[in-house]
Amino acid sequence: MAQTGTGKTAAFALPLLSRIDLKLNKPQVLVLAPTRELAVQVAEAFQAYARHIPGFHVLPIYGGQSYTLQLKQLRRGPHVVVGTPGRVMDHLDRGTLKLDELKAMVLDEADEMLRMGFIDDVETIMSKTPAERQTALFSATMPEQIRRITKRYMREPKEIKIASKTSTMENIDQRCWIVSGVNKLEALVRILETEDCGGIIIFARTKTATTEIAEKLEARGYAAAALNGDMNQQLRERTVQRLKDAKLDIVVATDVAARGLDVERVGMVINYDIPYDTEAYVHRIGRTGRAGRDGKAILFVAPRERRLLKQIEHATRQPIKQMDLPSRDMVQNKRLESFREQISTIFNDEDMGTYRELIDQLAEETKLETLDLASALLYMAQKEKPLILPPEPEPRPRRERDNDRDSDRGNKRERINYADLDVYRLEVGRNDGIQVKNIVGAIANEADINSRHIGDIRLFDDYSTVQLPKGMPSEVLQQLKGVFICRKKIDISLMEGEIARPAPRKPRGDFKGKGRGGNDRGAPRKSRPKRDS
Repeated sequence: MAQTGTGKTAAFALPLLSRIDLKLNKPQVLVLAPTRELAVQVAEAFQAYARHIPGFHVLPIYGGQSYTLQLKQLRRGPHVVVGTPGRVMDHLDRGTLKLDELKAMVLDEADEMLRMGFIDDVETIMSKTPAERQTALFSATMPEQIRRITKRYMREPKEIKIASKTSTMENIDQRCWIVSGVNKLEALVRILETEDCGGIIIFARTKTATTEIAEKLEARGYAAAALNGDMNQQLRERTVQRLKDAKLDIVVATDVAARGLDVERVGMVINYDIPYDTEAYVHRIGRTGRAGRDGKAILFVAPRERRLLKQIEHATRQPIKQMDLPSRDMVQNKRLESFREQISTIFNDEDMGTYRELIDQLAEETKLETLDLASALLYMAQKEKPLILPPEPEPRPRRERDNDRDSDRGNKRERINYADLDVYRLEVGRNDGIQVKNIVGAIANEADINSRHIGDIRLFDDYSTVQLPKGMPSEVLQQLKGVFICRKKIDISLMEGEIARPAPRKPRGDFKGKGRGGNDRGAPRKSRPKRDS
């Protein structure tokens, strides 16, 4: 057991590489990972560690990638296969992945595979591996279902636990801003203008968001770039090197892309999107304040996300101070201060003689006083980044703010706020052999939505419905449309006019439609859909 980012990949990859028989072109090591991003990252790590091993071949296999390409590479005979459970199962069923020469199997991020609904697939895969293979399991936590696997499939396993670092962040100044009034991008720009901190990492939830935020910051004059799983390894390394060399000041990243990132000049981390689990938060802010240096961490929290904030405070055992957004006057004063410093630096470092003559010439030709001419030149110089800002917008009426607070209090105890969910239709159902875990796993993997934030799922004969957070970006929806579950495209679509509601509870004692006495008292009628959540 060890936290994400502590070097678990090297812990299993390096010793297993030493046992590879390069003459045998068959899979000898199988690594299961919960997401395609992690599968690619682990495969890249194997390739990097084996750069001096001629003829070594590692293959990542995951959903969303062409079967034709994967089949071609499998025929070449990879020594190591790194895959997500669903796609590995597909290849085992097709007979295109042979595990008869397997020497070792690794379950990476096992608790995350449990959370995403893959644990049954993992057990099925393990049951199809040779009995004599070695098994290694890596996990941040050890739920009972994971421990059950260790008892069933591992022989006298040794348990190693690395102490958690969640309570040792006293050198990081943690603050949060409760999102209100100003949009998040405007708030981000205000913070960037008023904080002095060298390099900055901004964390966003999706790959698309990293690109959009980086482009908008570049348009405002910041040296910013995205860092996400869609970029190849060479481009990611080049982006990190530019940050180290101070050619970039801001990197906008996803959790997976920033894993293991260690850049000394990073003085601040901004959580543009709050992470869904506390471990991700700890990992994010750990990119600053490294080796005993001081760091800053700012978290954006929507009013409906206060519960997640409380969970983070509990896990880190530290309160996160609420901050006020920098005011118009603070931003304006910071710009003026920076402008004054820039003028002083130019005056001290450059020869101004030629420019004084040019000023005299311009004053004579335009018939302007020197002060008037300086004012016009100052206006031109600051046009792209005004030194005098427009007044602040009027605050919302108090009654409106109170209503927001009352709404937050009313939702505090709810596990899922159904007002924040939309209902979507999937064109796969019970007749296709679909199960709830298949839907949870596919959506969690492809849309990067934690399973805790997926609402009720209902299975019908020809289709299914699922409740997902409101405001899903169109590009994420488009990506989900092309996802296959049980070899059928889900073709997901928003059900207009449908309101997400909690499903009615079954009578106590019911289990899979049976009462305690074994009768059908709690079973749904045939004319109604099977309800799962």
